[in-house]
Amino acid sequence: MMNRFEAERRFGEARVGHLATNGPEGRPHLVPCTFAVHDDQVVSVVDEKPKRTKRLQRLANIAADPRVSVLVDRYDEDWTRLWWIRADGIAVVREEGPERDAAVQALAAKYPQYVAEPPTGPAIIVVVDRWSWWTAAPDVEP
Repeated sequence: MMNRFEAERRFGEARVGHLATNGPEGRPHLVPCTFAVHDDQVVSVVDEKPKRTKRLQRLANIAADPRVSVLVDRYDEDWTRLWWIRADGIAVVREEGPERDAAVQALAAKYPQYVAEPPTGPAIIVVVDRWSWWTAAPDVEP
């Protein structure tokens, strides 16, 4: 059965998340992201993967409205194994400082790619105030 402990465990182990911010004119803005759970926060850092610009819409959206969600999920052809977990909270962007450094360290611990090439962009730090989840079959392990 998925409880909060199990939901947070699965969330933390997921390899990719989807960050939802509130865009201009109230339109949702959703992007995939690497992330880690650190000190009861969800952290992500703008990395070196190719982007059209370093002035990312997600950063502007957070500056205008810090309410965000991060969603992870599992899809399987066996639909009894489906689940999703969402962390809702308030985000801050840190260009530098100990919070940003801790986020980079947490990401490097999860993703070996960041050991060789640490991300240099700003960190997004989400203080989670609500966890939500769903599973198709509560008694089926991932």
